[in-house]
Amino acid sequence: MITVRIAAADDAEKIEKLFAEMLKSVYNTDDAEGYEDGYLDKFFGGSDRIYAAEADGEFAGYIAVEVHDGFIYLDDISVDGKFRGQGIGTKLIEAAEKYASELGITESVLHVEKANVSAQRLYKRLGYSESGCDGSRYRMTKTLLNER
Repeated sequence: MITVRIAAADDAEKIEKLFAEMLKSVYNTDDAEGYEDGYLDKFFGGSDRIYAAEADGEFAGYIAVEVHDGFIYLDDISVDGKFRGQGIGTKLIEAAEKYASELGITESVLHVEKANVSAQRLYKRLGYSESGCDGSRYRMTKTLLNER
């Protein structure tokens, strides 16, 4: 069973571990620094949020959502390798988009590495389209329905 919830500060260690693993995978390196000290603090208690996914009681993934004027930015999306292919990424993105709609925000933006073809397929399946190129990454956007 998969559940999605708003992450709390005590999830930070698990989030940081998954982030480092994602960096290692995306950049094909064992040398991944992870987040700077204190970076995650902005997501606990304000309008910016992290949603956490659990599968059968285990921390399985997360998505970081930054709220901007007129759009949300999906900063980081990471699913533990052993839980990939189970719809967790989809559920996390849906939670972020629902939050945006609750705030009256009608656009979602993210960046994806050009080499991360599987993530690009997911985002396109969920309605995102390329809206720019930023060096080694594509900018992708989606217009959201306002359910307010």
